[in-house]
Amino acid sequence: MEKIIYKRLISHLSDNNLLANEQFGFRKNFTTTMATYALLNNIHSFLDKKWFVGGIFCDLQKAFDCVNHNILLEKMAYYGITGTAHKLIHSYLDNRYQRTKIKDKCLNTSFSSWELVKHGVPQGSVLGPLMFLIYINDLPFTLNKIATPVIFADDTSVVITNNNKTDFENALHQTMIEMSNWFQSNLLTLNYEKTYFLQFSATHKHKTKKQIVNVNSHITNTTSTKFLGLKIDSTLTWREHITELTPKINKACYAIRTLLFLNSPEILRMVYFSYCHSIISYGIIFWGNSYSSINIFKIQKRIIRIMTKSNKRDTCCPLFKKLGILPLPSQYIFSLLLFVVTNKNLFSLYSQIHGIYFFDVWLTVHRSSMWIKRPTRCHF
Repeated sequence: MEKIIYKRLISHLSDNNLLANEQFGFRKNFTTTMATYALLNNIHSFLDKKWFVGGIFCDLQKAFDCVNHNILLEKMAYYGITGTAHKLIHSYLDNRYQRTKIKDKCLNTSFSSWELVKHGVPQGSVLGPLMFLIYINDLPFTLNKIATPVIFADDTSVVITNNNKTDFENALHQTMIEMSNWFQSNLLTLNYEKTYFLQFSATHKHKTKKQIVNVNSHITNTTSTKFLGLKIDSTLTWREHITELTPKINKACYAIRTLLFLNSPEILRMVYFSYCHSIISYGIIFWGNSYSSINIFKIQKRIIRIMTKSNKRDTCCPLFKKLGILPLPSQYIFSLLLFVVTNKNLFSLYSQIHGIYFFDVWLTVHRSSMWIKRPTRCHF
């Protein structure tokens, strides 16, 4: 029944283009990679212009559990979910009870008393995530004039840009005021201790003076923070992210070495893809071209040699081919091409920018009632 309601709701929201484009969570064809690209592309674009660029990375306290039912129902009515559909959603949220079940070491079970759920969307349900998207959907519209938000479910990040230092500081403070007011009006709580501000710069040199953001509380200035599983630093060099990846890949290396006694290449390959490849491939299109990525590549080659029981000085090229595993540089190129092909609408063709086509041009020349193909020579 929930799946039927979900299908009707998402169809209504999608057909009428009601969900904000800045929201990437719990939506078909919207991924963490697209959210990260939207954030980083915006930062790089303005850094290239030598503008002031800052990012506020917010942390909401138990956002899903703090959704107010009355506010949610009012917002759903505003988006056209009225009449019988509105009554159905009201009935779905109303008079829900929950309790806590605990098992100790001796498997003895204890229960809390049943309590009425006064706030929050049912987590683990089909409708819960979509209801939260509707609840937070109007946040980007309050910030679009002064900042660029990127939201993945309740992970809210905002990029502030300006070519004037004073205007940049004013926009920064105004953004915090608008966000704080919105969170307060919607009964959501911003965790100031885990909310960070980063001021981005193109290089380590000529760093702009750090800013302190104060809106009835103190927001921590930092040089790096987590964003959807990626460690982003103020200069976008990805050194800190790769530093965090290194022990994880080393653990995978140890696990594979421990399983060598199985003598089964299929099992070792399965362990590699589940325990190592998943870590390497996530976000590789962003950090794969970093100079520090060579450290990850070295560990990957060590793992391949272990899997094939090769000498540490043996060349890895035939080993990668034998196992059907892409080396890190090849994985970076493959992932990048896959992202571009999947999201062609995000990029411009050379022909659109320069008016030059980098492919064979078909010239129609009529000779003896025949059409002749003449490829033009292209210079790269």
